[in-house]
Amino acid sequence: MPGIVDDKSQHCIPFLLDRLRVHTERHRGNPTPPFFIGLNGVQGAGKTVLVSALNDTLRSEPYSLSVVTLSLDDIYLTHADQVKLAQAHPANPLLQHRGQPSTHDLDLGEEVFTSLAAERPTAIPQYDKSAFEGQGDRVPREQWKVINEEGQEKVKVVIFEGWCVGFRAWDDHSLRAKWEAAVHQKESGEYNGRLGHVQFEDVKAVNDALKRYDVLTDKLDALIHIDAENPRFVYEWRQEQERTLRAAKGTGMTEEQVNHFVDGYYPSYELFTETLREGAFKPAPNNSSESASDWQGRQLRLVVNRDRRVQKVITI
Repeated sequence: MPGIVDDKSQHCIPFLLDRLRVHTERHRGNPTPPFFIGLNGVQGAGKTVLVSALNDTLRSEPYSLSVVTLSLDDIYLTHADQVKLAQAHPANPLLQHRGQPSTHDLDLGEEVFTSLAAERPTAIPQYDKSAFEGQGDRVPREQWKVINEEGQEKVKVVIFEGWCVGFRAWDDHSLRAKWEAAVHQKESGEYNGRLGHVQFEDVKAVNDALKRYDVLTDKLDALIHIDAENPRFVYEWRQEQERTLRAAKGTGMTEEQVNHFVDGYYPSYELFTETLREGAFKPAPNNSSESASDWQGRQLRLVVNRDRRVQKVITI
C-alpha cells in the first residue's frame, strides 16, 4: 500500500514481548500454550503492513517464534450462506453483503482457535474476495494451508486480525440510547455519521450477533488497536486502496461504490469503538470475577493521523 510506512511495530514488539513473558510465567511448570494476539484497525489503517512486520520480527532471532496469522475475513460465511442471510433479512442493508457481525462463521473460527490452542494439525481458512464478481466466497478446504503437522515446528503465536476484532456488544438500553442520539444529531443537521440513517432493528440485529463473537475475543491474550484520530479517515483510506487495486488489476469499485461500501461498516465504528478504547478485556460492571491485574495492561492503543502515523501510544 503506497504511503504506509511501518512506524507501529517499534511500539508493538516491546508490548508483545512483555505480554509473552507474563504468559510464559503464568504457565510455569506446564507446557506453554500458544499466545493469541488480536489486532483491530479500521480498513486501510495499516493492519497488513503491521502484521507483516510483526511476523518478520517474531520469527527472527533472537525470538525465533513460529507465528501464524488468521484474518477475520477468512472466516466469512460461504457465498451461498451469505446469500441466504441477505435473503432472510431483505430489509436490513447492513446484512446484504459480507462485513458486519453475523456474516462470519463463528463455529469455524472457534474450531480453528481450539485446534491451534491444542497445537493440533490445523487447516487455516482462506477467503477469495474476488469470487462472484467481488461478492466473495470461501476457498475450498482442500486448498487451505495446514500447520502444526508432524515434523513441523508448533505455532506459538497466533495473530488474529480484522476490522471488528475485539468489539463488544452493548446492552439493549445503551444501544437504543446511542442510536437515538445519532438520529437526533441527524435531524438537527449536525451529523456526518451513518448510525442515524439506519433503522434501530437493523442495528440491533448486528449488536445481537456481536454478542456471540465473545467466543473468540475471550480467547485473546492481548490486543492491539490501531485507532484513527478521526474515523472518517476510513473513507479516504479505502478509496486509496481501491485506486491501487484498479491500477494493478484494471478493475475495482468506483468512488461512489467505495463510499457505499464503507457506509455499511460505519455504524459499527460509531457504536463499538468506544468500548474498545476503554478496554476489550475490561470486566462488565457486574462482573467481579477478574481482578484488575488480569485485564489491565493487555491492550495497546495506537492513535494514528490521516497519514497513518502514530500520534499517541496508550496501554490500557
